[in-house]
Amino acid sequence: MLDPKHPPQTLDDIRALMADLPGPDEEARTLVAEREPHLTKPAGSLGRLEEISLWLAGWQGRPKPIVSRARVTVFAGSHGVCAQGVSAFPVTVNQQMVENFINGGAAINQICKAVDAELRVMEVALEIPTNDFSREAAMQDNDCAEAMAFGMSAIEPGLDLFVPGEMGIGNTTSAAAIAHALFGETAAVWTGRGTGIDDETLTRKTRVVGDAIILHRNQMRDPFDVLRYVGGREIAAMAGAILAARFLRVPVLLDGYVSCAAAAILAVARPGALDHCMIAHISAEPGHRKLIDKLGKTALLDFGMRLGEGSGGALAIPLLRAAAECHTGMATFDKAGVSQN
Repeated sequence: MLDPKHPPQTLDDIRALMADLPGPDEEARTLVAEREPHLTKPAGSLGRLEEISLWLAGWQGRPKPIVSRARVTVFAGSHGVCAQGVSAFPVTVNQQMVENFINGGAAINQICKAVDAELRVMEVALEIPTNDFSREAAMQDNDCAEAMAFGMSAIEPGLDLFVPGEMGIGNTTSAAAIAHALFGETAAVWTGRGTGIDDETLTRKTRVVGDAIILHRNQMRDPFDVLRYVGGREIAAMAGAILAARFLRVPVLLDGYVSCAAAAILAVARPGALDHCMIAHISAEPGHRKLIDKLGKTALLDFGMRLGEGSGGALAIPLLRAAAECHTGMATFDKAGVSQN
């Protein structure tokens, strides 16, 4: 059981938490399922909105789901693998973008404003890059566990919905390495252009991803070792936040490639670990679509976005809010005096 007063200290502590994941509130799900056929609409006519309202009810533990308090948290981290020239932007952009978030100037600020969502920014030791995972493990065990525990602190009772976002130059390289380590195939399948790299940089990035997995594969015994060897602190923090959300029954809306790579760590560690998660959108990063398939989920949107920051996740919040409002606010046939037959 998750204990905020005693956060995990090691990855073995995280592994122990994975053995005791709570499920959805079946009573709330039953009440939603029983009410749904009596609402003033043809059965099944709202499609996935009906699926979403049932899902929200189960994970919120409410027979009448609501999405009045949604939060996007952008986790920011720094990657040592950038020394290999895998990104179009220098690492100095990390701090500059964090300041832009704080000052309200980024895309995620505007989207959160438009969809009435809270926005938090959490720097995950931003001034300390991870080790260059093309040469050594990105993080030590306790460093990785500390980043996960930090992410867990982003979740609190009272949230109706959580969207994990990220900022970290080089983190699509980590995401590709995580996916390659977890699901195999070739490095080229999982490695994309990220922030818009040219062909030469893409070739180099793909080689770095492939060589890193060859270097570390004998040491990576499970998904948490994968996270430690080729992940980033902001990725570990997102994984921790997603795990904490499961314990506090906060539904999670996943964003793009990097947040799904963080979630994949939990999914591979234990089947069903992402039952409290939906995927907001398919990003333009080619590995993301394949990763969504591996997770056995279907995204809500496909807008060709590849920004990160939780932007796609935030954009999908109104869909979930509409699903909840339709179920809770719609009249029944009896109440509206409408003939059901």
